[in-house]
Amino acid sequence: MIEWCMKFLELMNKTGLVAAHRGARSIAPENTLSALTKSIGKCDFIEIDVGLSRDGAVIVMHDDTLQRTTNVAQIDSFRDKKPYRVCDFNIDELSKLDYGSWFDANSGRKEPLLTLKRALEFIKENNMFINVEIKDMSNCFEDKMVVGAVAKEIEDTGAQERVLLSSFRHEYLREAKKILFNVPTAALFEGNAQDNLLEYLKDLEVEAYHVDDASADEKKVKMLREAGYAVGVYTINSAKRAKELFAMGVNYIFSDSLDKKLKKYAL
Repeated sequence: MIEWCMKFLELMNKTGLVAAHRGARSIAPENTLSALTKSIGKCDFIEIDVGLSRDGAVIVMHDDTLQRTTNVAQIDSFRDKKPYRVCDFNIDELSKLDYGSWFDANSGRKEPLLTLKRALEFIKENNMFINVEIKDMSNCFEDKMVVGAVAKEIEDTGAQERVLLSSFRHEYLREAKKILFNVPTAALFEGNAQDNLLEYLKDLEVEAYHVDDASADEKKVKMLREAGYAVGVYTINSAKRAKELFAMGVNYIFSDSLDKKLKKYAL
């Protein structure tokens, strides 16, 4: 684990780093405080996903809907809220759900809602770094509202130097730079990137490029690194593939397993 002695912008320009994808999600329910806790000492930084409740609270959740990772379908009073979109529930309603039992029904382990505020407090308490991926909420809220809510939590907790913001919705990254100009941002891509990639990233004012494993290639990585961009690849659970990517010059990988063998090949 990287000790707290630098800003995220300095950290992300190193190589051979491993990020805990949604926390330690192979051994704990994803995007919960338990997952974050179990990632301590096993990663260089944590990655989480955030969205907004109906009343604008920033919560940690990957999916647009609640059914996969909560017990929402088991609560009679919520039956009329199908398909259980996150943005159709207020913070009080979300706080009534269990975010852990789905992971292991036999464990009896229940997990409370994790908010962005609590996640940021956690990384400060444990001298860690965090990549906050802002999920696309454009079907529910205006871009400025989403980014503004996230930015407020970061500012209120004083976590600016420990955070990297990323999103597939690149409009969020433009908005973020207007408010949090000292917080690094990363453009997320899946599949082949658009033409004129370097010009596009420069226009976005991002510091990093995150891409799926299938779309990562040595030529592109070399071009991006030479242009001054950090490169992250998701989701890597194979030590062999980690070795190949680090040899290409990839700065960091996102992993579910947090296997020590992944770090073995850091250059």
